[in-house]
Amino acid sequence: MAPCRSFIPHPLILCLLLIALCVPQTGYPQAMQAQAVGKWRTIDDETGKERSIVELRQVNGELQGRILNIFLRSDEKPDPLCEACDGARKNQPVIGMTFLWGLKPDGNDAWAGGAILDPKNGKIYNAKASLAEDGKALRVRGFIGTPLLGRTQTWLREAE
Repeated sequence: MAPCRSFIPHPLILCLLLIALCVPQTGYPQAMQAQAVGKWRTIDDETGKERSIVELRQVNGELQGRILNIFLRSDEKPDPLCEACDGARKNQPVIGMTFLWGLKPDGNDAWAGGAILDPKNGKIYNAKASLAEDGKALRVRGFIGTPLLGRTQTWLREAE
């Protein structure tokens, strides 16, 4: 009987295998962003009521959001303008406005490094987001400086 020899791969093969395992998959961030792309129903975190329909889309490698529709309260004017906004958004229609931008992939089903505009007061906050409930919900957090100083809204995915 022949002696049993254990298989030891060539060091070059081991090196290539380790490199392949360590290099991030280039399609992963795009696939992850695609999970958040679509229409979402926003829920006001103060009242718990539906507030708007927004659309998230991927633009130049980042997630951006624009307002498609607003559920107006009885004390609000139709076709609201961003009166409290500064710069180019000043007195522009809120419907159609890009209010969320700059979100980049940050781990599994999460995005960070973005900004979000509150059209009601014209303020821009840092933003991060993460998918929840198997992609049926999106938790969006606006904050100043640190995420500890902010508030979170849960948005619900709209049926296509």
